[in-house]
Amino acid sequence: MEDHPRRVFLGIAPALVATAWCRGQPEVAARVVGAAFPSHEPDVVREFVGVCHGKVERVRAMLGDVPQLANAALDWGFGDWETALGAASHVGNREIATLLIERGARPDIFTHAMMGHLAMVKGLVEAFPGIQRRHGPHGITLLAHARSGGGTARGVVEYLAALGDADLRYADEPLSEEERARLCGEYAFGASADERLSVFAREGGPLAVQRPGGAPRNIFHQGSCVFIPAGGADVRLTFRVESGRATELRVTSPATMCEAKRV
Repeated sequence: MEDHPRRVFLGIAPALVATAWCRGQPEVAARVVGAAFPSHEPDVVREFVGVCHGKVERVRAMLGDVPQLANAALDWGFGDWETALGAASHVGNREIATLLIERGARPDIFTHAMMGHLAMVKGLVEAFPGIQRRHGPHGITLLAHARSGGGTARGVVEYLAALGDADLRYADEPLSEEERARLCGEYAFGASADERLSVFAREGGPLAVQRPGGAPRNIFHQGSCVFIPAGGADVRLTFRVESGRATELRVTSPATMCEAKRV
């Protein structure tokens, strides 16, 4: 049996079908190589981390196509990293968390707290004093993760509550409606339409900041028009106010990341 010559495909159009390199092999439809290859496409990672908050059938389907997504992680903004397992953990979705761990995801103290693994949580607190004060994705506390685990995690809730410092939430100094209004608006840090940060007030909640195409991030007032974003406790958003109106927004972490002028 004579073999066909092997061929190397450096770029493949969607409509092309790859020719089997040896006779007898079935033809395989070619797949378009994405711009992020060999990394996973950002849109796929974003969807997967999102569905891991509660859509178990979609999680199963995506893992069936790409098993490596079990360890996917996404930066929602300002360093607010969330893993697929972290998403399932902070909402208390034990089914999805278990599925991800079975597929190779790596549990941390937040997952152990939600799943009620008291010995693991105690061991980590003893090994790393103060770890109970750390925040998980979006600034969610360790005790809040345990509470999301329901009755299974009751022992962990009681243990962490007794420590007294496992539920330290972000400070958020009050702002009047007038003060909130003077900060809300568009701030440009470049010439293109997507080089902007939009600051707006959530109804009944904190202020938020968003870049076009990105996810809105809650920000918490630390006083004197200085804010920290959810999941980014080392980041500072500082507004410059002149004549009763914010004119500039500076983002530091601790070096300057961005200086944006109000437009």
